[in-house]
Order: sequence, then structure tokens, then C-alpha cells
Amino acid sequence: MANGSTTTGTATGTATGTATATATSDVAAPDTPRRRPALSPSRAGDFKQCPLLYRFRAVDKLPETPTKAQVRGTLVHSVLERLFALPRTGRTPGAARELLRPTWSQLAEESPEWTELFTDPASEEELTEWFTSAEKLLDSYFAMEDPRTLDPEACELHVETELNSGVLLRGYIDRLDVAPTGEIRVVDYKTGAAPREIGEAKAMFQMKFYAVVLWRLRGVVPRQLKLLYLSDGQALAYTPDEKELARFERTLEAIWEAILRAGRTGDFRPSPSKLCGWCSHQQHCPSFGGTPPEYPGWPEPDPGEESALDRAD
Repeated sequence: MANGSTTTGTATGTATGTATATATSDVAAPDTPRRRPALSPSRAGDFKQCPLLYRFRAVDKLPETPTKAQVRGTLVHSVLERLFALPRTGRTPGAARELLRPTWSQLAEESPEWTELFTDPASEEELTEWFTSAEKLLDSYFAMEDPRTLDPEACELHVETELNSGVLLRGYIDRLDVAPTGEIRVVDYKTGAAPREIGEAKAMFQMKFYAVVLWRLRGVVPRQLKLLYLSDGQALAYTPDEKELARFERTLEAIWEAILRAGRTGDFRPSPSKLCGWCSHQQHCPSFGGTPPEYPGWPEPDPGEESALDRAD
């Protein structure tokens, strides 16, 4: 679907219909309203996978050390966002590579702990290998799309809407394309390889979440949900319909009700699975002989916010 829009949005959203409510600062002054708890695709996915994982991330906010691959994913996402801010003719593979180091410098300044992932932060050789792997992901992107033929309506677009049931949905969309005819395409970059069945279901859950938000914001069902897997150059495209999104909306409402019930009692139970091998919190999990921290109560102001690492997953 070619895109004829000439408006490029940002994470704060310059596109129309990016939000139905105005969010306030996470750190609330005495007379400033706190942000309402909201459901994001990552946190909804966490609860669906394992309620205790949701608690560790959204309630206890236990620290997690990211991997080099996760941080590289954030870097590549940021480079692609900056690439689309350039004029069409400037969106070349060379320009993308030139953006890598300046973008990393900014990310490292904002999250200096990420530099600790390297055994020797001063080692140019180690960083060079890491940048080379990021360059390969960008080259893979250019093999899949020609960004000079696209003018996204928005990149890293913050979206937020409240369902009729009162559930507040919030998230960030990697890229939103809108055709001259009004058709919407949601594009998400994945820096890993195309997943197997479990990973594919998780990725599509995220995309359907965005589709519901856009449907409620704009009254239009997205024409296409597209995942670009940069590690192996594979693409996954899906066309949802209104009935399917209505069912998925009810699923999100049910997840939120389950979260609220658990939040009132503190009963966030573990749900062991093959995915436990990737969990950073096994030492706190009863399924692995651990003990969770004392339950601090339902969090305020907001357990639904996603991090940059979430969005780059």
C-alpha cells in the first residue's frame, strides 16, 4: 500500500486522532491529577503469559538488565525513526549507517547504564562489532522496503483511547502509513528472526491491540498489520476485520478485569511455561523456589507505560 501522506508524526503524536485523553506527568505535583492506570500491549501480554511477571514489571517494577540484542533493537528503531524524518531522497542505506553512532550517543546519554553491557566501554573493537550487527539489520530493512517511496503519517506514535467499558488503552506504534484513499497500515519492526508459533501469536497480539486503538480513535479498521523481521528479512502481514477486533476488544477488557481483581488481592499467580527460561525474575518466583517481594499494593500513578525496550522487542 503506497502512502501519500506528507505528515510525519513523532512519539508525542502530531497525527490526528492520536489520543482521546490528555496524559499528565508521571511525577504528579500536589494539585496535579495522576495518570490513570492503563493497559499497554506489553503489559497485557505479560499478564496473559504470567500474572506474576506482570506484577514484577508493573507493580514491583523490579529492575531488569537488558541484553545487547534488546538495546540494539532500540537503537535500530531509533535510527529508522530518524531516517523517516529526512527528505525522501536522503533516506539511503548510507544515511542510516551514519545515523547509528550519533543515535547511540544520545541513547547512552539518556540510559548510561546501557554502556555497562560492554565489558570494556572504551573498547572501540567491541562497539564496532555491535554496530556492524546493527548495520546488517538496517541493510535487511532496505532489502524489504524502499523508504524513499513512503511518507508515513507518523513514526513512534503515541496512541491512547478509552473503551466504552472504561478500560484505558495506551501504546506506541512504530510506523503508521495512511494511503490517499484513507486506508491504514500499521508497521512494526522486529530485530529478531521471524518467530515460531508462540512468538508469532505474541507479536500479532500486539498488532491487534494497536488495531483496536486505531479503530476506536478513527472509526477505521486498519487495512493491514505488517511485521518486518529484520534479522532474516521475513515479513508477516495480516488483515483484520471489524468482528475480529470487537472480539479482541472484549479479550482486552477481560484481561484488565482480571488484572484489577489480582490488584485488589495481590494474588498474582505464576504460570510456568517454556518462556520461563527467558525470565529475569526466577529468584523471586515460587515456581523456582523464590519468594516475591512484599506486595506494595496497586500501583500509582500508572502501571501500563511501556519502555523503549518494550517497544523494540
